Amino acid sequence: MVIRHTEGESNTSDLRRDWQNRQDDPATQALLARDADAFLHQSLSSPCVSTIARAEGIWIEDTAGRRYMDFHGNSVHHIGYGHPRLKAAIAAQMDALPFAPRRFACEPAVELAEELGRISPGDLGKVLFTTGGSDAIEVALRLARAVTGRFKTVSFWDAFHGAGFGAASVGGEATFRSHIAGPLMAGTEHVAPFHCYHCAYGHPGPEACELACAKMVDYVLEREGDVAAVIAEPMRAVPVVPPPGFWKAVRSACDKRGALLILDEIPTGLGKTGRMFAFEHDGIVPDIAVLGKSLGGGMLPIAAVLARRDLDVAGDFAIGHYTHEKNPVTTRAGLTTLQIIREEGLVERSAELGASAQNRLRDTLETCPIVGDIRGRGLMFGVEIVEDRETRTPAPERAEKIYYHCLEKGLSFKISAGNVLTLSPPLVIEKSDLEAALTIVTGAILENAA
Repeated sequence: MVIRHTEGESNTSDLRRDWQNRQDDPATQALLARDADAFLHQSLSSPCVSTIARAEGIWIEDTAGRRYMDFHGNSVHHIGYGHPRLKAAIAAQMDALPFAPRRFACEPAVELAEELGRISPGDLGKVLFTTGGSDAIEVALRLARAVTGRFKTVSFWDAFHGAGFGAASVGGEATFRSHIAGPLMAGTEHVAPFHCYHCAYGHPGPEACELACAKMVDYVLEREGDVAAVIAEPMRAVPVVPPPGFWKAVRSACDKRGALLILDEIPTGLGKTGRMFAFEHDGIVPDIAVLGKSLGGGMLPIAAVLARRDLDVAGDFAIGHYTHEKNPVTTRAGLTTLQIIREEGLVERSAELGASAQNRLRDTLETCPIVGDIRGRGLMFGVEIVEDRETRTPAPERAEKIYYHCLEKGLSFKISAGNVLTLSPPLVIEKSDLEAALTIVTGAILENAA
């Protein structure tokens, strides 16, 4: 595991090299060298900057025994690492039934599909499972084509929907679109995401621009005339919260133009934002929703496509033909994870702790000259680091310094968009640990503002 995932940062920054050079434990250096030699190198993954030997609850520990609160976790650790109830359920399932070929129904897979239908708003009652979120996005795209008889999509620049070919095509991050020989998937139209000056900073607010971002979606749908689906993150994991009314306007545009609405809940779903699904904050229901990451409880890879029942029209075709589609072990992990989230009240906990954390950040950093914005929902929130409040010029070097200051103090998170400290702790975090982490972050920000 890579301790840090920093978007927009050079792999050869001075701070990164300094951190690597200080990993002087022989076991750490040996494992890092083997990792670099064995894996294909790629941005945001390999080579790694540190190692991991243990993970439990909110904590990760490297081979030298250094411990870090993990406020990143690749968005898988909603219930923390190594939840004892989940470990017991997986072990019992492996003893009872370790695998099921696709054409044989098994109880855990059926029960998980039924449970997802029960907890989903609207009529999202038909499910397919895949081994990862990128694959689930591909299934959603294929289903949209089958339903509409169209192939075009509208999505947002700067969005991330996975690393697969189709997922990268509808995504908007340069990291996943560049250096590919030849064109990406045809018909993937992109528009600017919701985060203009008015929406981002409230000067004077989204009403001033009359939701031009949502109107652009409608404009493209009208001009193209044959778009199968709009696909987007309900709340951008950068993080960016949509302006009031945005999703209702996009929902209306899709209905009017005959396009489906696909919402990617892979990082935001299952309680991270203080609601079971992030789109519930905005009073709409998509035609298709995609879950992943945390569905496996931070242990096993599983993702899900949730579709309206009347979209079940592709029975004569294979739209999600995966070897582990109905794996009893991964689906048992998903089912147990949902039970833990419900029975431990983690959705409500996320809303409560997230509001408290953001209030503290705002109170402490209200006058800090290098903080441009504090934003988020639930336990997915961020602090934008800028050169000064007036120009809001991004300050990636400052953000990086703050990051390594926090890492030195035992807190790991990621930097999004080059300059946003993105904090996404597990939903099981104790309030005292959250307060300790906020003390580390605010102290590092104020020190670097001096």
